[in-house]
Amino acid sequence: MILFVVFFQMLALLIMIGAGFFLAKKNILDEHTNTRISSMIVTIFNPLLVLSSAFQAAESVSIRTMGQISLVAVGMFVIFIVCGMILAPRFSRDLGQRRIYQMMFVFSNLGFIGIPVVSSILGEEYVVYVTEFILIYTLVFYTYGVALMDGKFSFSSLRAILNPGTVAGAAAVLVVVFRLPVPSFLETAATYLGNAASPLALVSVGFSLAHSDLKKVFGQPRLYVFSLLKLLVLPLAMLPLLRLFLPDPALIPVCMVMFGMPVGNLPLILANQKGIDGTTCSAAIILSTILCVFTVPILIAAI
Repeated sequence: MILFVVFFQMLALLIMIGAGFFLAKKNILDEHTNTRISSMIVTIFNPLLVLSSAFQAAESVSIRTMGQISLVAVGMFVIFIVCGMILAPRFSRDLGQRRIYQMMFVFSNLGFIGIPVVSSILGEEYVVYVTEFILIYTLVFYTYGVALMDGKFSFSSLRAILNPGTVAGAAAVLVVVFRLPVPSFLETAATYLGNAASPLALVSVGFSLAHSDLKKVFGQPRLYVFSLLKLLVLPLAMLPLLRLFLPDPALIPVCMVMFGMPVGNLPLILANQKGIDGTTCSAAIILSTILCVFTVPILIAAI
């Protein structure tokens, strides 16, 4: 039963992606507008959704629980980094593409897609846990990720850690840990604005799909193998460890959703900055995002 419940929730998200596809094909949504929408999601709507979740969960989430989730997030990235090192050479012999695959194994779309999925399936009160994954994600990306693509570590990349998402995430953690009181009008404003994040993010994904080369997205067998490993095999392999080290079973679904998220946009952005061909990464982002509609229900049903 749970499989079908989650599947239909994910199907609702797929319909929102389809709406973005339709708007793009009808030229109602253009590149400039989509770019602005994405910017609003990253700088305003997603951060406020995170804060709204923290406001709602402040009385019910314990410091101990926050610490446990942080340890799970650190463990997830360690495992993904090791798996990326082992598996990436199987997908490409080219050094640049091998690094791209390593990045794709490690850096998922925890915010843009992860927040809408958790909010829709589990409830907005669980988004606060996604915050911890995103904070650690940001730290790992601007240290390990940048160093991997550059071939060396640079302290200059650390300046990019300070962004609206991490600031909101840090504020959310402070609200929960110290039980900070929040005026009701601020909570209402954050909730209404934050609620815009999920549908707009999915519409933006649909726009990207409409402007992609569908043969490159759906016609590469190795990307299906990669997506199967990333979205299903690795998360399911990590489930026994999660059950062993996470005493509260109510938190396992959040972690499994985080484990099974599709490829994020930051690896593609970084590849473009470094002059590395991002065609494969772009196709993997679209394909894995669509496939997660079918794999996330399986992950939740397996718990």
